Amino acid sequence: MSKIILLLSFLLCVSGTSFAESTGKVNNILVRKAERKMYLRNDDKIVKQYTIRLGRNPVGPKMKEGDSRTPEGDYKIIAHNPKSAFHKALRISYPTEEQVKNAENSGYSAGGDIMIHGYPNRAPNFLFHLVHRFRDWTAGCIAVNDDEIEEIYDLVRDNTLIRIEP
Repeated sequence: MSKIILLLSFLLCVSGTSFAESTGKVNNILVRKAERKMYLRNDDKIVKQYTIRLGRNPVGPKMKEGDSRTPEGDYKIIAHNPKSAFHKALRISYPTEEQVKNAENSGYSAGGDIMIHGYPNRAPNFLFHLVHRFRDWTAGCIAVNDDEIEEIYDLVRDNTLIRIEP
């Protein structure tokens, strides 16, 4: 009888838990803008994937504040914000020192406040879900739905590397 209970416990454990949930090991994030995909990874192994929405002007790297582009390059998750204007948010370390310098040399601000976040808190969730399905809508951030940001918020730690590719 104890072997049956042990076997059932093992099967429940294996079938009901993803790799990330069982190990908590997400050590990097890969975003592919053109695919509208974000991958939580452990080294090169994909742990979870999400369909994302980007800035309203998604082609090309973010150059300056207000261009509605999502940055490209290597960054880190530097903070968790449970009281964001959106349903939870993870702050990305954009801009780098080099991006700030390039923007200043060109006479403008590089911008900032780039996040991975859910829907706006003030928007009706059912209505915004339709917007989110069909178009890029952020000012340069990476957006997922509210259920997804809950999961991502718990799985990703500060200082996790994030690579954003074109």
